[in-house]
Amino acid sequence: MSSYGTFLNMVALNLFVYETTGRALAMGLFMTVRLASGFVAGLVAGGLLARFAAKAVMLWTNVAQAAVMLLLVLAPQGARTAALMSVSVVVGGCGTLFMVALRSSIPEMVGEDRRSWANSLSITGRSLAMVAGFASAGVVVSLVGYTAAFVVDMATFVVCAVTVALLPIAGGGKDGEKDAGGVPGAKGRRAGRRWRMPGAFLATAAVPGLGLMVVLRSVDALGSSSHNAALPVHSAALDAARPAVFVSAFWCLWALGNVVAQQVIQRYAGRTGRSVGAAGFGYGTCLMSGAFVLAFAGFPMAATAVIALVAGAADGLTEVSYTSHLQTLSPDLRGHAFGLSATVENLGFGVGMILVSAVLESHRPLTVVAWSHGAAVVVAVVFLIRISALRKRSAAPEGPSAPDAPDVPDVSARSVAERDGRNR
Repeated sequence: MSSYGTFLNMVALNLFVYETTGRALAMGLFMTVRLASGFVAGLVAGGLLARFAAKAVMLWTNVAQAAVMLLLVLAPQGARTAALMSVSVVVGGCGTLFMVALRSSIPEMVGEDRRSWANSLSITGRSLAMVAGFASAGVVVSLVGYTAAFVVDMATFVVCAVTVALLPIAGGGKDGEKDAGGVPGAKGRRAGRRWRMPGAFLATAAVPGLGLMVVLRSVDALGSSSHNAALPVHSAALDAARPAVFVSAFWCLWALGNVVAQQVIQRYAGRTGRSVGAAGFGYGTCLMSGAFVLAFAGFPMAATAVIALVAGAADGLTEVSYTSHLQTLSPDLRGHAFGLSATVENLGFGVGMILVSAVLESHRPLTVVAWSHGAAVVVAVVFLIRISALRKRSAAPEGPSAPDAPDVPDVSARSVAERDGRNR
């Protein structure tokens, strides 16, 4: 529900900004502030989750977003610009904090053995919400106006906040825990003091294979910016009279492929009890990037439809494998890892949108997308070589414990010392 509201307001707010200010530059400034807020939120997310329960973070980020949308609805005409900037800051920052808290707390919600299933279910809902939000934004604004669209958006955040409040879990945070002296929250406060930037980020990135994985995520975000910016241009070249048709059809087929992939992943996880693994992220990135490049190659519509389905399926695979792998980190690192990930994703996408928009002025969409996604494929290949080397190293017998060791990325995410500490 909240994802639907997020994608609905992404369209409605941009249109409203343009109508209110009459300047395209204001739209760019609005998006820049939104992305910058998400970038900063990613930097502080790990520290917040070390001090407060994830459930509390998820609850209050939704309350804040609902409140700022109400502020926009009630703002008088002269205060609309200031209200819009407030919305940009709060929605950008709180949206990132919510996603970091949600993803990092899923193992506590459903158990370690069901995290792939839960991630797949969550990503399915988010994919459907994206398509529904983008598809309905124009209809909602046209039929009932901006105010109604903002009220709908506010209602989705309220529903999400109520749902979070009803969760029968602590949410994976620290302040519900007790230290040896029985003082609630003391352990979380100590963890919050212990994990400081940039030390926490450096410790996270030092996990074997994880630093390169996060870099690949950033380059993948840059590739995503290229096809997001190029799709409207390509669609207008195909049918200048109806430029929205190709874009809408492409994203609907992308979402269908994503949902199908999630169903396969859920059944695989349920049958085997295993996740797709870190390698799935590398292979999925290669397949997804290749599919997005082919989507701009001018194939017949039937072939392009199949390509869109493949792109969606591969995108779903990368999302589940990446999220599931970061969730294998110990709780004190997990929040920082997801925060770092959100930071580099916002950076990659934001920088990519600026660069790609400029390059599209003089180059074809196919050329721009091919270069951007080609960079992602190169990094993905390096990542696959890296984790293959780590697996071979872990498979080599080094002592009595070697036969029982899983692949290296999982070993690094949960060390023997950490397991012993939890057992005690």
